[in-house]
Amino acid sequence: MLVRDLERALFDRFPAQDAESWDHVGLSVGDPGAAVTGVAVALDATERNVRTAADRGANVLLTHHPVYIKAPDAFTPADAMHPSSSAAIYTAARRDVSILSFHTNLDRSHEVRELLPSLVGMQAASSLEYPSDPTAHGLGSVCTCAPRTLGELAAACAGAFGGAPRVWGDPDAAVERVAFLGGSLGSFGEDAMRWGAQAIVCGEGGYHVCQDLAIRGCGVILLGHDRSEDPFTAILMNAAISAGVDDAVLHRIGLPHQWWTVSTKEQERS
Repeated sequence: MLVRDLERALFDRFPAQDAESWDHVGLSVGDPGAAVTGVAVALDATERNVRTAADRGANVLLTHHPVYIKAPDAFTPADAMHPSSSAAIYTAARRDVSILSFHTNLDRSHEVRELLPSLVGMQAASSLEYPSDPTAHGLGSVCTCAPRTLGELAAACAGAFGGAPRVWGDPDAAVERVAFLGGSLGSFGEDAMRWGAQAIVCGEGGYHVCQDLAIRGCGVILLGHDRSEDPFTAILMNAAISAGVDDAVLHRIGLPHQWWTVSTKEQERS
């Protein structure tokens, strides 16, 4: 299998036309005609993950987040004066690692729609973007569940996704209609309100957005952008196998501890 063959198979599964117009999906660096010797799957296309892929014998790094949205002005070794994507691309080129990324086109897949709710025992009815059309490829998920409190839902999310989610809203508020969205909430809180959501689970959201939603009766559970989307790597792993990659040369690069809070840092030390 060549890199271009793997890219084509993954685009068949996660069509490029499903990506946002500003997004950068598919091959960003590497030789499309190179034979695939191994594939490493990660959330992010960082220099660390490029090096890890190469060290494990993988000449393809398959990620959710692209190495860049707008290409950096220079490709250089790591330094404080250039964005980290400069070093990631520089290292990928030097070590013959091709980077393939499937971002908002993966976000709109039915697989992502179903995955996030399933981690807390729920079933997606449709996407948050197109709640009235379950057949459409849309961002996020909407679910109707057995009654529970916002606090109980937050606890289930902490167990499923890890970390210590930040929660907006009354912990005793009743919840039966829940929206999910990996990554940034953006303006999708309004879509959740129009659908009648009593809570939305997402990666991150702005202060005023979350405050407003909570005041209006929709709790917000912030998992952390990375924690909300790291489960997508399992989908990419399965997609690579379905495309013909031997699981003997398929590697998953785990999510590093990139950030911390004072409370969680103290727990780690105790």
